[in-house]
Amino acid sequence: MLDNAEGPERDVIALETSALTKSFGDRLAVDRIDLRVAQGSVYGLLGRNGAGKTTLLRMILGLLTPDSGSVNLLGRSAAAGDVAARDAVAGFVEEPRFYPYLSAQRNLELLAKLDGSPATLTPQTALELVDLADRRRDKVATFSTGMRQRLGLAAALLRSPRVMVLDEPTIGLDPANALAVRSQLRSLAEGGVAVLVSSHNMAEVAEICDRVLIIHDGRTVWEGSQASLHVAAPAPAYRVWTNDDERAAALASRFPVRVETGRRRADGAPLTIQADDQQRDAFVLELARLGVAVRQLEPDMPPLESLFTALTGSVPEVAA
Repeated sequence: MLDNAEGPERDVIALETSALTKSFGDRLAVDRIDLRVAQGSVYGLLGRNGAGKTTLLRMILGLLTPDSGSVNLLGRSAAAGDVAARDAVAGFVEEPRFYPYLSAQRNLELLAKLDGSPATLTPQTALELVDLADRRRDKVATFSTGMRQRLGLAAALLRSPRVMVLDEPTIGLDPANALAVRSQLRSLAEGGVAVLVSSHNMAEVAEICDRVLIIHDGRTVWEGSQASLHVAAPAPAYRVWTNDDERAAALASRFPVRVETGRRRADGAPLTIQADDQQRDAFVLELARLGVAVRQLEPDMPPLESLFTALTGSVPEVAA
């Protein structure tokens, strides 16, 4: 489902794919994907592992040749292997790789030299931006997965790109560093960079992305803005703790809410309802009127997660 009512269509489009398709033998990995990333925005590519996200990013970066379809970068057609068309593009897919026996700073110095383009940031400045300046002389072999992710972001920042393409940039990071990377991506967008980021972290995508494309089995199942996402998502689910769950469930059956009494959590929450705001409020007020105490009520599934589950038939993975 493609939402074209609002968003990047009214802005300058920095990255666009049209019917991009790729197969590996009999397996169709990416099936006619269209996406448009506006300058100054963060665009989220969301899907389970194996959905086709990385294959799509590899085609965008010119690392794979599509079977059909096209990539357009900054108003220019970008065939696979066309390095010149990607002069203002940076990023990484899967885990960024470096020379393990060299220091972080030396790796960036070599990358800048191999790139051939004048670096607009010094390696030290790039390392400062990702909070690795104090480890600049350490060999990359000593870095954790999260530190290598941040070093990959520093390498991408070296040329001050106009388009940034990142595959799971916060995987392996602790919460504080993941927050720092997300803040950096938002800052890049605010500075005019078009950022395309893949993830299976629902909260991350909901927090930083202006638009979202959900991919499942290589196909687009939904695309749109954050605002349209809330409209398209099913009614939210809530977990309800009461002092009389049997009466609460019986009452719910008389309301326009969906009840799942079989979903029991280890903490003992026995009742889950699915309802819009008005239905939820009416249900809670009626419980109070009948003397059933609501001890706790909390969202069970945010809108993006609810929509993802409805469209793909699966609960999304939780990021490490």
